[in-house]
Amino acid sequence: MTTRDSDRERAAMTVVARWFRRSARSLPWRGPGTTPWGVLLSEIMAQQTPVARVAPMWIEWIERWPTPGSLADSSPADIVRAWGKLGYPRRALNLHAAATRIRDEFGGVVPDDVDALESLPGIGSYTARAIAAFAFGQRVPVVDTNIRRVLARAVLGIAEPEPPRTRADMDLMDSVLPADLVESVSVNAGVMELGAVFCTARTPNCGECPIAEHCAWALAGFPANAGRTRTPQAKYEGSVRQARGAILALARANTRITNDDIAAAVSDPSKRDRALEGLLSDGLIVNVKRGYALPSA
Repeated sequence: MTTRDSDRERAAMTVVARWFRRSARSLPWRGPGTTPWGVLLSEIMAQQTPVARVAPMWIEWIERWPTPGSLADSSPADIVRAWGKLGYPRRALNLHAAATRIRDEFGGVVPDDVDALESLPGIGSYTARAIAAFAFGQRVPVVDTNIRRVLARAVLGIAEPEPPRTRADMDLMDSVLPADLVESVSVNAGVMELGAVFCTARTPNCGECPIAEHCAWALAGFPANAGRTRTPQAKYEGSVRQARGAILALARANTRITNDDIAAAVSDPSKRDRALEGLLSDGLIVNVKRGYALPSA
């Protein structure tokens, strides 16, 4: 780990903010007129999901449910069905629950307070601060996987970040955020964008990175001093997660499904039982007479 240099870090963040304002990807929720609800929706949808898959879905949802109240007034079954194959469908139920809370407890207005945002279902530390920054222009440190990786390399000079530590990670991001509100939002968004576009996990494009000359890792000669060993991602094919997806796809396409339907879709009894138990526990499907269905209320 290199010795920190506040002047170099400040110069890097100035370049990041300028680069982001000039070269940020054109994403629909970055357009003028996007409401705080639109920002919240984009942040939930983009959790562990590539933005290329999120963008068309976000457009469909914001047209169909332009306010928290409109989504809250729909049934959970409608929400889960509309979620389609976006992945991690528990997020759909959390969105419905959050929208209901916003409608009932906040007068249909997305709160601008981090603590209030964190109290909503499915919204944790990162998402609450991302909404506060990108929807309300607040100076708060936003930390996701991309940001942690950029900070590890550009600020700390290590190839991979240490295991996540919420408080320490936020303190590190806070230490490089400019005091100016507008500039701080650009830095939050820009560092995240840099991690998605150039400072990627497996093949960082350091040759074209706009802050290469200010990056502690690059200046140190790209040492292989990884903060942690990367954990291989579990295979989807043949997994319980795949079985969950198959069962949920059946439920989205039918008013009611039976154990025979599920057995035909998932041949492995162990994975089938674990998947079904998990879906029931998460509330993504419910028991009905002679089978199962999407939740209706």
